[in-house]
Amino acid sequence: MKPKVKRLFFGLLAGLLLFFVATPSFAQEPFSVKDNYNKAEYQIPMRDGVKLYTIVYTPKDTTVKYPILLWRTPYSCGPYGPGKYRRLPELLAKEKFIFVYQDVRGRFMSGGTFVNMRPYIENKTSNKQVDESSDAYDTEDWLVKHVKDNNGKIGIFGISYPGFYAAMACIDANPALKAASPQAPISNWFIDDDFHRHGAFVLPMFFNFYQTFGVKRDSLTKEWPKRMSYASPDAYDFFLGLEPLSKIDKKYFHGQIAFWEDFKKHPNYDSFWQRRNTLPHFHKVKPAVMTVGGWFDSEDFYGTIHTYETIRKNNPDGNDYLVIGPWPHGWWAGTPGYRVGQLTYGSNTGDYYRQNMQLPFFKYYLKGEGSFNQSEATMFNTGTLKWESFSQWPPKADQKESLYLSDDHALVWNHPDADHPGHNEYISNPWKPVPYTDQEIDSRQMYYHGWLNGDQRFASTRPDVLVYTTPVLTKDVTLAGPLLADLFVSTTGTDADWVVKIIDVYPDSAANPEPNPDHIKMGGFQALVRLDIMRGKYRNSYEHPEPFVPGKVTEVKLPLQDVFHTFKKGHKIMIQIQSSCFPFFDINPQTFCDIYTAKKKDFIKATQKVYFSKEFPSRIEMDVLK
Repeated sequence: MKPKVKRLFFGLLAGLLLFFVATPSFAQEPFSVKDNYNKAEYQIPMRDGVKLYTIVYTPKDTTVKYPILLWRTPYSCGPYGPGKYRRLPELLAKEKFIFVYQDVRGRFMSGGTFVNMRPYIENKTSNKQVDESSDAYDTEDWLVKHVKDNNGKIGIFGISYPGFYAAMACIDANPALKAASPQAPISNWFIDDDFHRHGAFVLPMFFNFYQTFGVKRDSLTKEWPKRMSYASPDAYDFFLGLEPLSKIDKKYFHGQIAFWEDFKKHPNYDSFWQRRNTLPHFHKVKPAVMTVGGWFDSEDFYGTIHTYETIRKNNPDGNDYLVIGPWPHGWWAGTPGYRVGQLTYGSNTGDYYRQNMQLPFFKYYLKGEGSFNQSEATMFNTGTLKWESFSQWPPKADQKESLYLSDDHALVWNHPDADHPGHNEYISNPWKPVPYTDQEIDSRQMYYHGWLNGDQRFASTRPDVLVYTTPVLTKDVTLAGPLLADLFVSTTGTDADWVVKIIDVYPDSAANPEPNPDHIKMGGFQALVRLDIMRGKYRNSYEHPEPFVPGKVTEVKLPLQDVFHTFKKGHKIMIQIQSSCFPFFDINPQTFCDIYTAKKKDFIKATQKVYFSKEFPSRIEMDVLK
């Protein structure tokens, strides 16, 4: 298969991850579920009378009692009907658990009405008040009482949206729930999960996801809706043709996607989004929790880190664990975990996780077998290609340090002392935005899954991208924890996006990988380590956006997500700053307006300036591991 065709094929396959592969069945080796498990299907009643469709796989060996592993999903618990079996996660299936898959309320074969990220209800006063916590509780209560040969202990897990359901089950948890593993769980859909990043809209993922997921069902169904009939081999041109965003309605949605209507009604972080924030509710979490995620997760890395941190903070005496590996969204579930995009990671990290972390976790807490002596945080260093363990995350040994922007596009460790402000500038043209990757992407793909570690040389040569670089490092520098880009900027517009990238620049002498099917040249490779974006009007408040005053120097603080990466001696650290990252993020018109009702006339060119001086010390603040 030619490299271009191969990339497209696997990109299209990976683009379906959020729909279908957010289950533990992805790319598993053959295992005969039919020969080892009995299948039964139930309608489990909730406290308000609604029944949820549930499929149970029970080991045929009935000489012992087994714990239950529950997976609640909006993506179908099928296949439905006798003689049809889903793949089970092989290591866990061989160990033998009772596997339970359930369509959540309002999806596929379950009754009731579906609500996106259904808000949690505190202090419920009647059986008519239900949420995902209560539905999990009622399901678990029924399972323990009605499924034969269970040992009275339940674990719950799930990836992405199912990760959200696993996390919600930890709130007001059923006493039978002893272990939970929310994996890439959604936590806040406006701040930095899935469809927003600090107010910027994630265009292709929403469009490709909700064209089917967002279609309202007319009745119970076992089938997914059909995709819309559109096709383009070039995602960049296709989504450029959907700007302004009002074109999405005119060409495709036509008012039929209810959640898109919610987006348009709630462009800011109002109560609609705030009620869907899971983080304020993780109190009195009693099950052991192992939160899992990937450094290259383009969707729900924020939810991973902050779910762990919140549960740990609010439940200091609990058993709280965190695992982060070198994976895109969900890839730890079934891929070997050796390669992502153009880079390899030295070992089969996915296999290692499933054998040495996930399996022992559930065996210990649900069967009382073996031991689980894992440190609280088990993290993969994407620079040294090694797993490391910590008593907490971020590590206690971290120290705050800063790299400052300076003259000649340099990065320096010392606070600038020049009184006269220097600056660099570029012209941002909204109709010629900076691509987020140099890979060819089909418009039906959610995104290219290898983009968050991709080579940035394509961007560093553009005139609308600022580049700052350290001298060659004389010793290793390890970043371990969150980052903050503290920028002093100005724009000739009244709004602007600010994109910041942290990049590892390889020396010219770097050896090419072996084997090297894509003919990658590692000399001078600019590996993306972390990227984030701030829609500038939200710089002071997500609830109350503010325009920029044209030409006025303004401070913008952009939180970047956690990293664990060693920049090796002989490498360089690079920062890139730009005002677009398309089409992963939509285009900022660079005029202060409602993005969902913006007109073409609102899209203007703007001159963006980034300042550095004693008065305006633009910098990257980082946690450095000593």
